[in-house]
Amino acid sequence: MLDDLEMEAIDDWRFRNRMPSRAAAIRELIRRGLLSPADVPEDLSDRTSTDFRIVDPDEAREQKD
Repeated sequence: MLDDLEMEAIDDWRFRNRMPSRAAAIRELIRRGLLSPADVPEDLSDRTSTDFRIVDPDEAREQKD
């Protein structure tokens, strides 16, 4: 489940990249993430769901102002 800010970020990305649907955009973002050599810690067991947000609520508010 995604919060409103995360859905807005995905929809914004979708429209900028002219994706045909929200589902297609999400699949493409997941595909890119899986291909990315990003530095991800191996042990994620001590984290909570909010640690995996894709949008920082404070940053989103600042960008809208």
